[in-house]
Amino acid sequence: MTRVFSMTEEPKSYTKNQLALRNGQDRDEIWVAYQGRIYDVSRSRLWRRGNHYEHWAGQDLTAELDKDAPHTANVFDNFPIIGRLA
Repeated sequence: MTRVFSMTEEPKSYTKNQLALRNGQDRDEIWVAYQGRIYDVSRSRLWRRGNHYEHWAGQDLTAELDKDAPHTANVFDNFPIIGRLA
């Protein structure tokens, strides 16, 4: 089970390599990073296979979302923050 941190706790830090393992292929966890925060998107049907359109889980999506996403960063409000990107 993934530990979810409250906003008052210091979230655990994960490296890009650790994030890459949470791609929906190597483990059941499906995580993405955005602006230094790591979100668990495992429950989203849109990320079910570890990808969402041309975007892949296990990566920092900051540049991609800022460049060409049809939605705002508020989409991450629907997902728990589970850590921060080191």
